Amino acid sequence: MKTKLVIYQVFTRTFGNKNLTRKENGTLAENGVGKMNDFDESVLRRIHDFGVTHLWYTGVIRHATCTDYSSFGIPCQNPRVVKGCAGSPYAITDYYDIDPDIAVNVDERMAEFEALISRTHGEGLKMFIDFVPNHVARQYKSIAKPQGVSDLGEGDDLGKHFDSQNNFYYCPGEALDLSGVAENEYAHGAEPYHEYPAKCTGNDRFDSHPQQNDWYETVKLNYGVDYCDAGGRSYHYHPIPSTWKKMTEILLFWAAKGIDGFRCDMAEMVPHEFWSYATQQVKERYPDVIFIGEVYDPNQYRMYVESGFDYLYDKVGMYDCIRGVICDERPASSITHEWQQVDDIRDHMLYFLENHDEQRIASNFFAGDPWKGVPGMIVSALLQQNPVMVYAGQEFGERGMDKEGFSGRDGRSTIFDYWTSEAIYKGFFNHEELTTDEKRLSLVYQGLLRFCNREKAVREGLTFDLMYVNNQSYQFNPRKQFVFLRKADDEVLLVVANFDQKRVQINVTIPAHAYDFLGLPEREVEMTDLLSGFTKMVELKRDGQVALDVEANYGRIYKFNVKEKPMDYVLNTHNKEEFPPAHTAEHLLNQVMVRMFGAERSNNAHIERKKSKMTFILDHKPNRKEEKAIVDEMNRLIAEDLPVTFEMVDRNHIPEGVSLDKLPDDASEMLRLVRIGDFDVCPCIGKHVRSTSQIGRFELLGTNWDESKHAFRIRFKVVV
Repeated sequence: MKTKLVIYQVFTRTFGNKNLTRKENGTLAENGVGKMNDFDESVLRRIHDFGVTHLWYTGVIRHATCTDYSSFGIPCQNPRVVKGCAGSPYAITDYYDIDPDIAVNVDERMAEFEALISRTHGEGLKMFIDFVPNHVARQYKSIAKPQGVSDLGEGDDLGKHFDSQNNFYYCPGEALDLSGVAENEYAHGAEPYHEYPAKCTGNDRFDSHPQQNDWYETVKLNYGVDYCDAGGRSYHYHPIPSTWKKMTEILLFWAAKGIDGFRCDMAEMVPHEFWSYATQQVKERYPDVIFIGEVYDPNQYRMYVESGFDYLYDKVGMYDCIRGVICDERPASSITHEWQQVDDIRDHMLYFLENHDEQRIASNFFAGDPWKGVPGMIVSALLQQNPVMVYAGQEFGERGMDKEGFSGRDGRSTIFDYWTSEAIYKGFFNHEELTTDEKRLSLVYQGLLRFCNREKAVREGLTFDLMYVNNQSYQFNPRKQFVFLRKADDEVLLVVANFDQKRVQINVTIPAHAYDFLGLPEREVEMTDLLSGFTKMVELKRDGQVALDVEANYGRIYKFNVKEKPMDYVLNTHNKEEFPPAHTAEHLLNQVMVRMFGAERSNNAHIERKKSKMTFILDHKPNRKEEKAIVDEMNRLIAEDLPVTFEMVDRNHIPEGVSLDKLPDDASEMLRLVRIGDFDVCPCIGKHVRSTSQIGRFELLGTNWDESKHAFRIRFKVVV
């Protein structure tokens, strides 16, 4: 079965940090730091259950920092050539070492990383790390390289600006001049930094005078390109440059550890000839290793795909476009142009709305509201078969509006400072502090990411963009709505993303061409919205219209089957008219009894507005203290205001731990799962409140114990 890559990026140093001091420019001792061990089995399981297939650990390899680890034999870095206190994870100081910040036991940091690989794979996830090929830290020196490996710069001819066998570029006869660079907060009292001859700077600055906005903390690696030749630039690839061999050895070193791929930083600043050389060597030994390239020039996309990259960032195209739509700077219809521009390599394009370089959707610099990103996420996740990526905290609405230190208040989550992300801390380590809105947002993201591999039409289906026939009218606004079809076998999805700030009633035209291209019949079908569980009957006709009601900053994902005799996935009907608060309390009480007493869910329940009864089979009669604990736990959960959401799944994709034993014999093939936050999930077709605070107060009216059956009967009511 084909897998659609769903990537979850984590900044390893900040993800697990639980220190809430968050002092501006704070040190490690003041602000704390996250560790690899924070990714324990329970955290990794949650990430996997979120719909993620691949986890990208950012900032794993040792990089420049102002923190002193000299007692562990690690060379100190001069703070004058470090950005921030923690330092940039893209200023590598040793390609063969693990960053000491993220280790519990610094001396055992590589062993901790190898254990992280094992845990990640054990929870069903694959993993990426960064490969930073264009530049290294000013004071690069490997102390962990394998025996027989030559260090970068070892053997360089310092008297030449360029030599094809040098690893760096030099300014012979000149010392590095940092007078144009503002002094780091931590450089007060530090020794002056001397570099002679000056090495050229990472962002292709080939003189000895880098400025504040340059990548002054890094030096450029030499792949055999003379950027300052008399003719502009010249290429010297024969014999193979030393840097090619050394960097390929580094890739092979990490691939041998068992990682599944590399996210290659600023890949387009390294000649594509090197990538052809390196990816071929790596994939000959490790054929399943994936290469993701950060390439910003669309004119070079195809060249880098041909050079061995499996996937490329679609930043300048799709990211910039969807961001513009969210911010009402571009029409939603412009999304069509962006995917068409790279249609021949569409499966190689990686979609995302956030990463460590970009501003958070919820920041004042972007949309100011995380919900405005939801329609963009619907498009990014569901439009094509290609990968989609989420940055940790995005699903909880992380704002990125902290003033951390070096980063300043810029709408991004810092990669230079010791810090704690409030959204990640609450989302993973203090869940009860999440607001109802944050919990609801995370469940929407979870649903979308799960659809990526649960729905065959998303995972490997055809795409038909409907925008060209849905022109501006009172029935459809192409500036605010984007609509498309996905189809695999007999299953079809009609997807609408509404970027409008208001609820809309629209008519979507499905042209005759779509019927021919996808093999759609003209007939009546039952459509079920995977986001809400709502169903509707629709008459499919060539050039006909489908009427839809779509909430603001949201969407519809209508699924239907086009078999001549449609599969029965209509929800089975029932004749009960539930009182939603009491019915939702029934779900809660079932899970409370499961967790407190190891009981099974009740199979003898009578839920009514005035009084309800439920029976549980227990191993003992609960005493008064235990009965009080049941009431307290119910009211605690109610007060936590857990969101109640719905998810449509077929019987082949029931989540682990969800029992179908109590479903009636005539239950439909398509089932509706009711989720109460992360506390409970079970199949149900009844009516529920939107969040648990709407249940009211839970009151225990009495209990009965049948010793012969070990049956414990609970009578209760909810006071709304």
